[in-house]
Amino acid sequence: MTTIAPEQIRITYTSQSADMEAAHKFFDEALVKVRAEAGREYPIYIDHKPVKTAEPLLPDSSPIDSSMLLGKFTAGNAAVVDQALRSAAAQKGPWRRTPWAERVAILRKAANLMRKRKFELAAVMSLEVGKSRMEALGDAEESADLIDYYCDQTEKANGFVQSMNKITPIETNTDVLRPFGVFVCIAPFNFPLALSTGMSSAALVAGNTVVYKPAQDTPLTGLKLYEVYRDAGIPAGVFNFVTGKGSVMGDPLWQHPLTDGIVFTGSKEVGLHMYAQFSAKWVKPCLLELGGKNPAIVMDSADLDMAAEGVMKSAFGLQGQKCSACSRVYVHKAVAAAFIEKLVARTKAIKIGDPTERDVYLGPVVNERAAKKFEQVMAQGKGKVEVLTGGERLKGGLFDKGWFVAPTIVKAPLSSDFFMEEFFLPLLTVGVVDSLDQALEESNKAEYGLTAGMYSKKQDEIEKFWDVIESGVTYVNKRSGATTGAWPGAQAFCGWKGSGSTGKGGCGPYYVSQFMREQSRCVIKEG
Repeated sequence: MTTIAPEQIRITYTSQSADMEAAHKFFDEALVKVRAEAGREYPIYIDHKPVKTAEPLLPDSSPIDSSMLLGKFTAGNAAVVDQALRSAAAQKGPWRRTPWAERVAILRKAANLMRKRKFELAAVMSLEVGKSRMEALGDAEESADLIDYYCDQTEKANGFVQSMNKITPIETNTDVLRPFGVFVCIAPFNFPLALSTGMSSAALVAGNTVVYKPAQDTPLTGLKLYEVYRDAGIPAGVFNFVTGKGSVMGDPLWQHPLTDGIVFTGSKEVGLHMYAQFSAKWVKPCLLELGGKNPAIVMDSADLDMAAEGVMKSAFGLQGQKCSACSRVYVHKAVAAAFIEKLVARTKAIKIGDPTERDVYLGPVVNERAAKKFEQVMAQGKGKVEVLTGGERLKGGLFDKGWFVAPTIVKAPLSSDFFMEEFFLPLLTVGVVDSLDQALEESNKAEYGLTAGMYSKKQDEIEKFWDVIESGVTYVNKRSGATTGAWPGAQAFCGWKGSGSTGKGGCGPYYVSQFMREQSRCVIKEG
């Protein structure tokens, strides 16, 4: 009988090439372990040393059952921020001077540890965020792949060292990319491991040191990432883990004089505030991914079953709490009735409940604030949009313990704010259009430009979609997710307009170099 190790099971967001019975067995075992450890107190880690403050501990509760306390975390303050940044600054010279191949070797160990621990990591995320099993396992797998992909980039670029042309025979010219120094990494809740890992591992492999703050809703996942890096051999002070309220720690982190760069995923408002204020004395790197209001276009030539399935999965995976989620769809009038019928039927068939169970697709939104926002949005739309399915908070049994809302589809006039405002909820708005030109025009009206999808069998329509759409990530005829599912080395995750600051995204071939600056080296040898 062959024994399968956890690291041999590979699950992504769009395909499962794995022994699923073994996967569920490993997940169940990890879930028991994580639940048994619930309620512990956890410190901040600076220089690989535990740090506590006199501030009240911050509770980390599960959105599945708000009475379940996963842990109690130290609340950082400005003094902790200063301590962490001084630690990172003290190590930026030694880490920068560590040969790039050694940095790569350490980070590859971290990727291997993630694969060995993927089921525990997934169980934590399922309980802490409300991810389904497949979403959580995909998040863990992507995290390991991100590290390896960024290590691959570094190796292929020879550590970003390149010989240049000579103007005269007596000179040697070399172009080198070098780290900026200390990066502050501020992560979101929705992909608490993958986004944290992607941002931090790129900074680290480039030779920067990092002060990392996970989202307030996901400190336990953040702690697990710190433990992976520590156990892989990242030296003390190179990666520092701080927890606390964003309102207390956010500004001190990025405004600190020792902060050389920011990498942030979160709201457009916070990100643009950082971007506008960060570079006071000189321009500093501010790498931002800032959300989306992602459209899908369904043309009259589309496979409607494919389109309905892809839009449903993209709109309601992780309860719509993805920067890449499909939150609006523009369907050609000739097929609107048939498409909407299929879309609503698939949405009504979604199994809702405890996402740690193997057959549940949709769990709770992340916290009470999100659940209340859902109610406010639906009240805002009353009489202005037509609710096709959903529209209410879910009640009774398990639903009364956590933050559950119904997956919701509304139909609205094209002038509706529902097409423009990012809700970050399981809420999809449908509009009917006369043509591809109108669909593209409506799609591009939003201030965001992250992802977009299209369903069509006509090549000329597909080419026009690519030429005109103002989005960094595009998908055509994707059954597994109309606007979602980017993977390291396969689809770069790059935001245009209000969705990003650089136009070069994570998962893509240009990401690591953004954490570095160029130095030209010319040596003259006479005689």
